[in-house]
Amino acid sequence: MTVHDTLGEFLDGYTEIVADASTTGRRLTRDELNSRRELGVKAAASGYGWRVLVREHLAASRTGWPTAAAPDSVVAVIEQAVDAFADGYERAQRLVIRREEAARREFIDDLLHGRGDPGHLAARAERFGLRLSRAHAVAVAEGPAKYDETDPVPRQVQDALFGRFENRRILFTTKDGRMLCIAPGDQGDVLTHFAKQAHAATDGGQVAIGRPRPGAVGIGHSYEEARGALDVAQRMGFDDPLLRAADLLVFPVLARDRQALVDLVCSTLSPLEQARGGAQPLLDTLAAYFDTGCVAAEAARRLSLSVRALTYRLERIHTLTGTDPTDPRHRYTLQTAVIGARLLDWPTRPL
Repeated sequence: MTVHDTLGEFLDGYTEIVADASTTGRRLTRDELNSRRELGVKAAASGYGWRVLVREHLAASRTGWPTAAAPDSVVAVIEQAVDAFADGYERAQRLVIRREEAARREFIDDLLHGRGDPGHLAARAERFGLRLSRAHAVAVAEGPAKYDETDPVPRQVQDALFGRFENRRILFTTKDGRMLCIAPGDQGDVLTHFAKQAHAATDGGQVAIGRPRPGAVGIGHSYEEARGALDVAQRMGFDDPLLRAADLLVFPVLARDRQALVDLVCSTLSPLEQARGGAQPLLDTLAAYFDTGCVAAEAARRLSLSVRALTYRLERIHTLTGTDPTDPRHRYTLQTAVIGARLLDWPTRPL
């Protein structure tokens, strides 16, 4: 059986419709148009390409051309019939795309949140280009706006990523307004390139990379680490374009026992609320002092203060809290409390 014979079912009644309608000069009826659309749907479902289908329609038009009809009339009827066929074909294609996208989105959600049977998840992953037998790491990019995959920014990043690594087993997607890249853990160049492209495309957005982890559950853990790194950066005021979760492990350790952290902040820093203007100016002073390695001149410059004014603030902190920021014996407790205050967003949020 030839391809022509196989495709004949999708042109069922086509030459008869063209001959009758063009000879009488009428337009196609609703039933005739619907029959063309249904055949277009069937052709798309059967997997035939649009080019070969158009070629078959043209061939049928040439062999079945009604000599008794005016050429303009014949062409007008062919246009109506092929347009209806194309409408059905495109509808079917859009439905397939929506189903594929829904399946892809469901897979990504299950993967990132560790839902479903691991074996089934691994089988689904192959379809989307991942082999879960390897360790993977997840990079998460956050910009000034929320994105989905239809937006220009993600498309730009995706094109740059796959333009360079088209043969790599990587997955690019968006989730909760952020861009994500999942890549094998030993291919750090992929995630670094993703970070570079995402930072540029978002006009200075931040990217965090989780640690490589094995298996489907590991991808979820790496994703949560990357998200957590972005959250820490926001709370701590870090503006680095690239964050690595492995470099920020101290912060989730501190935040793991929230009640202990609340107790430390309350017992160490709550006396600062007695100061004129509240705790925030003195807390900012401590943060700048510790961030500069306890160099008073540099901390004063960052705060737009004189060294004398900074020294006065440090003495005031010593008086209120009983701990001296300039004393190495007190410094660790005070600095840990300042980090805790940032993580807890105190004093903006009451403890």
